[in-house]
Amino acid sequence: MNSLWNDEEASAFGSDPLSIRVCTSRLLGREPALVLHGGGNTSVKLRETNIFGESEELLYVKGSGGDLAAIEKAGFAPVKMSVLLKMAGLSGLSDTEMVRLLRTAMTDPGAPNPSVEAVLHAIIPFVFVDHTHADAVVAVTNTERGSDYIRDIYGDRVLTVPYVMPGFILAKKVYEMTRGIDWKRLEGIILMNHGVFTFADDGRTSYERMVRLVTQAEDFFVKRGIAVPGHAPRKGLADISGKFREVFSGLHHLIKPHKKESPQQDPRTTLLELARLRKAVSAKRGLPVLARLKASRQDLEFANDGAVESKATRGPLTPDHVIRTKRTPVILRGNMEEDVERYGAAYEEYFKRNANGSALTCLDRAPRWAVWPGRGTVVFGGTVKETEIISDIIDHTLWAIQAAEGLDRWQALPEKDIFDVEYWELEQAKIKQGGARPVFQGKVAVVTGAASGIGKACALTLHAQGAAVCALDINPGIEHMFTQSGIYGGICDVTNEEEVKRAVESVITRFGGLDILVSNAGIFPAGEAIEDVPPDTWGRSLDVNLSSHQRLLKQCIPFLALGIDPAVVIVASKNVPAPGPGASAYSVAKAGLTQLARVAALELGPRGIRVNVVHPNQVFDTAIWTPDVLASRARQYGMSVEEYKKSNILRTEITSSDVAQMVCAMAGPVFAKTTGAQVPIDGGNDRVI
Repeated sequence: MNSLWNDEEASAFGSDPLSIRVCTSRLLGREPALVLHGGGNTSVKLRETNIFGESEELLYVKGSGGDLAAIEKAGFAPVKMSVLLKMAGLSGLSDTEMVRLLRTAMTDPGAPNPSVEAVLHAIIPFVFVDHTHADAVVAVTNTERGSDYIRDIYGDRVLTVPYVMPGFILAKKVYEMTRGIDWKRLEGIILMNHGVFTFADDGRTSYERMVRLVTQAEDFFVKRGIAVPGHAPRKGLADISGKFREVFSGLHHLIKPHKKESPQQDPRTTLLELARLRKAVSAKRGLPVLARLKASRQDLEFANDGAVESKATRGPLTPDHVIRTKRTPVILRGNMEEDVERYGAAYEEYFKRNANGSALTCLDRAPRWAVWPGRGTVVFGGTVKETEIISDIIDHTLWAIQAAEGLDRWQALPEKDIFDVEYWELEQAKIKQGGARPVFQGKVAVVTGAASGIGKACALTLHAQGAAVCALDINPGIEHMFTQSGIYGGICDVTNEEEVKRAVESVITRFGGLDILVSNAGIFPAGEAIEDVPPDTWGRSLDVNLSSHQRLLKQCIPFLALGIDPAVVIVASKNVPAPGPGASAYSVAKAGLTQLARVAALELGPRGIRVNVVHPNQVFDTAIWTPDVLASRARQYGMSVEEYKKSNILRTEITSSDVAQMVCAMAGPVFAKTTGAQVPIDGGNDRVI
């Protein structure tokens, strides 16, 4: 591992201790082999003058759950050292009491809750303290001879602490072990099965001690022919995963493949099985989840390891990962539903064994990841972010398992220790933050014609309400139109069935299934009398406004049938119930589309798929309504542009966002028991009424 310290970069942060603390914390956070997604913590001790003119020593410690990679000064909680040191001397302290004392000892009530390791940071008598869950170190400790290996690597330069529960219990353990110790002879503390602490009176030294200790653990593996991830600053999840895929290929000799190779599977069959798996996991969890199939070489080699069921079910890399991944994955043996049911039953038994009659409530029994022999691994998350976090953790876990197996045998903590962390209220609090659950969270939506107007508004509104969205359009700009996590644009000509097929399959690969289809793509041919409509114009309108929707439905139906409360919303037109002269090519195609939707409602209803139609009219913030066209139409009716925009019974303007809100209502619980409906959104039209 390389030090990322850079004098010029460090000076840009400032020279005061808290600025240096922010700088080196971010350096730690940029290295995924040290910390992942809110893991690890850092601190700095400062002396400040309070409002009464009194000098007091404070510990600025990372707020619980904060991300070191992006931390700011405001991410550190200032806590009175005098209180923290007194807490270390207590004989016992409950979690509730500890949190209360930490909060009352803070000098800024608006700061985040202090890390649960605040007391431990306080008793280490150095200005800067760093704590990480370094992969290489934890992989060494998660072996049968872990303590011996740590002694071989570090000698007496570190204090080795047997695993105990994080928080006050750990702080008390270290407090007792270090009474009378000469701290200056130590370079760090190794917490077995947990992580590393380093410390110094300046930030750079503490940071580079961390790098040095972790590098020595990495060298220990390399000398035994076990590949280790190189230096990979955090730029994004793709970079992290890529680095681990490269490294994993160096572990090939550690894997014993199944005697029988899995037969080559048709990709579509795999995707249908993935959608079925997602549905089963969603049912077990009691809410929709996304599923991501990970089929890199790393994942495939691990999944095809003949001993994978044993290796994968011994426990997580570090105990705090359990709140994201649960203790074990589900091993897929063939029947998805049965495998998930079996996992749920086993989880319930695990809970009963370890709860031991306490008042704890069993969490959901759904897995957070799966091992799929012949296919790779699958991760499940309620949101795109959760899915990415679990995916990242699994990348690091797979490396650690195989690396530990290369030393002797992967040995995670006993299940009771893992259980205690999983049901520890302080860990659960990290993932319970946030407000009400968005209505479409965990659901997957496809929207066509999404580069502008109604389609774009639908994609953005569905995403804002929690859905993972694939926005399709023939416009090449669609690929770079959306920057938000959980919504991506794909180029697709809906008149080309092969492109439609590929687009739908890409959605399933990315998110694991399909729940909502908004079939919106369409064109509006120039107005002409029937006898003047060119054959090409007529044929093009039918192809885009009618036939393309049939192609899309054809490709989506098998996946919608495996979706969660699946719904199709067809965007038709006011021209269906109330056509106008000069729009035959458009009106006929939209009428046919509406009839297609009605038949689809009849056919798909028994499979639980709802199909409803929305008929917009005079939606003026779309591409076809240019200022010139609007002015021309307004003059035709003897109105101003503003009067023309509101020329409906309610005298209101209809926007793309209004239509999108109706589409979301139709796709959501409001229309849960409605199918085959046609709803106008036009401000009231006397001809339609």
